[in-house]
Amino acid sequence: MLRLLRGEAVDAVSREVSVPIYKLEQWRDRALAGIDAGLKERENDPLERQLDEAKRRIGELVMEVEILQKERRAKHPLAGRRSSR
Repeated sequence: MLRLLRGEAVDAVSREVSVPIYKLEQWRDRALAGIDAGLKERENDPLERQLDEAKRRIGELVMEVEILQKERRAKHPLAGRRSSR
């Protein structure tokens, strides 16, 4: 399969290894499909998992800050304002 994926002629490989061309083409298609599926599969990537967890935590912290700011404004509506002098 590696020879075919590197670009060698199917008929030359077929003659050398005594495997019919149709069989080599089937194997090549399966190999390409497996490679494609493997590249698309990112579920078990530990870096992706860490990144997703970090994004979730950032979202929680942003919401917490907004809630605390609203509570502070409700308790002290004039706090943070400057005098007109």
